[in-house]
Amino acid sequence: MAREHQSTSWHSTAVSDTESSLRRRRSLGRLSALTVTASPTTQTLPNRERGSYWITTFGCQMNKADSERMAGILESMGYQEASAELDADLVLYNTCTIRNNAEQKVYSYLGRQAQRKRTNPNLTLVVAGCVAQQEGESLLRRVPELDLVMGPQHANRLETLLQQVDSGQQVVATEEHHILEDITTARRDSSICGWVNVIYGCNERCTYCVVPSVRGKEQSRLPDAIKLEMEGLAAQGFKEITLLGQNIDAYGRDLPGITPEGRRQHTLTDLLHHVHSVEGIERIRFATSHPRYFTERLIDACADLPKLCEHFHIPFQSGDNDVLRAMARGYTVERYRRIIDRIRERMPDASLSADVIVAFPGETDAQYRRTLALIEEIGFDQVNTAAYSPRPNTPAADWDNQLPEDIKVERLREINALVERCARERNGRYSGRVEEVLAEGINPKDPSQLMGRTRTNRLTFFRAENGEGRRFSAGDLVQVRIDAVRSFSLSGTPLNC
Repeated sequence: MAREHQSTSWHSTAVSDTESSLRRRRSLGRLSALTVTASPTTQTLPNRERGSYWITTFGCQMNKADSERMAGILESMGYQEASAELDADLVLYNTCTIRNNAEQKVYSYLGRQAQRKRTNPNLTLVVAGCVAQQEGESLLRRVPELDLVMGPQHANRLETLLQQVDSGQQVVATEEHHILEDITTARRDSSICGWVNVIYGCNERCTYCVVPSVRGKEQSRLPDAIKLEMEGLAAQGFKEITLLGQNIDAYGRDLPGITPEGRRQHTLTDLLHHVHSVEGIERIRFATSHPRYFTERLIDACADLPKLCEHFHIPFQSGDNDVLRAMARGYTVERYRRIIDRIRERMPDASLSADVIVAFPGETDAQYRRTLALIEEIGFDQVNTAAYSPRPNTPAADWDNQLPEDIKVERLREINALVERCARERNGRYSGRVEEVLAEGINPKDPSQLMGRTRTNRLTFFRAENGEGRRFSAGDLVQVRIDAVRSFSLSGTPLNC
């Protein structure tokens, strides 16, 4: 429950013109973890006519899924999507703090909105997501024009929090909160491919990662609730579902129940079997996996269930065991290789993507070279690379063996070149092959083409009409002969069948 405080203002040092304009809407006060503040004399304001909204999303698929839900809530409240960010009556930044540069970009965006707020006090400014959770009330001290600061666990409470803002309060919602079921309000950016959250939060304690402190403890949704949401999306014409979780293969650890065989009753493997029967859904994917929990039973399910796509995103982060130990990742390079070997044994053509961090504190050149060797040995289809970035409230940020920026830049440059070469070589296997592509929409750079993805998640462009004059549209499964191969995409010709 939100707590209301009537406390001495800390805002007396703010710029006077900002302060006076803000007072036309609300009274400010000192806030705690989940707080709404109001002056004793503040009168509750009537809800003003809803206008337009704009959401900018930073970061991962989890954030994008949260933004879809929040957009749906805003539209159910009567807001309409704005045609431009600087025209919107409500601006929401759904933020990411996994890297420092992503966090700093948020502040640059907020600067121009703060200027708008000084001349338009009816503008509503919201910061959601991981930066909001990390910074809490200190974000208000840095950007006092903000109306609402809310962590990821509060995305489904957006309407309630905005009602408090409309009544003249400035709101911070960052305390730990049980995430409520909400399967009816998402405004999907695609009408073909949808995201479905299955587990929120993270219980890992990787020494470099801020996610557990900003997204909270693991909370698994019940299997029937997940299936119900997928059935609803199928009824709307969705063809592909990606199941989402920060550590998706840890799904079910917090749910009760033990099977007669002595294992947990609810696992990701069991969930995949449970939802596989949803009629109308042609493809199922899941992300992001953690090697610690990726089991042979899960691999076998992906090989045996026809709707499960042959694409796996399994971050390895480093190719050196000592670095993995310092990261507190909980597995070895040998364990990771066994997972890949089993995937390729059961699904030889499966595509593999991963995340990797270079220049982790204390990483030697020899350790870094082991990471390069692992990438080349496995032959990934794609690897997301990043130089280590110290994050608040993480152990590694305080270590005294940080590497200089020039080493970070050089290692990142070298590994990116290797990743692109491996991707190009892996994509070469598609040349001349016929691939099933799920058409997702029109190619924005060429309206005569459609774009979609293979089962192995390769972005593919092809003509919207085949040789017999048949036109394809979004949602169609199209057999495409691959004519051109690039590092991260394909082009082809739709066949007549």
